[in-house]
Amino acid sequence: MGARSRCAACKYLRKRCLSYCIFSPYFPSNDPRRFESVHKIYGASNVARMLQRIPEKQREQAVDSLYFEAQCRIEDPVYGCVKIIYQLQQEINTAQSQLTKIQAQIALIANPYGLAQDPEIDPVQLSDLVDSFFSERHYDEYDPYERPGFPNPWYWAKVELLDS
Repeated sequence: MGARSRCAACKYLRKRCLSYCIFSPYFPSNDPRRFESVHKIYGASNVARMLQRIPEKQREQAVDSLYFEAQCRIEDPVYGCVKIIYQLQQEINTAQSQLTKIQAQIALIANPYGLAQDPEIDPVQLSDLVDSFFSERHYDEYDPYERPGFPNPWYWAKVELLDS
């Protein structure tokens, strides 16, 4: 009967690692920092209790998640992984606004006056469409032509469109 090495959790806690140890499959002895991080944030008894309540198929994923969240909390004690989630949401919002702007530019290039293909367009709808496109909400703060107070080349297209 060969001697079994203790898992990182049992080594850290200085106890004997039994064959049914809940930590041994998820905290191998060759990666002690993994358990140290999780233990520092959650505590060994809380982690053991969580693992016992989770179905065996999901335990490895749960331990990975606990380790990631613990590492984030150690690096940033105030925000933890919420900071990363917030940054990713900001990137998504930026990408969506860029996509919307590019789609509007493509639509404007494909149909410069925003006119519908139907010649029987209602003038009120056309005026609303032009006003919504040229409103201050749609300017790019980094483009000097689109800042309020600067001459916008599209302004004259709007004036000509409304005059006709």
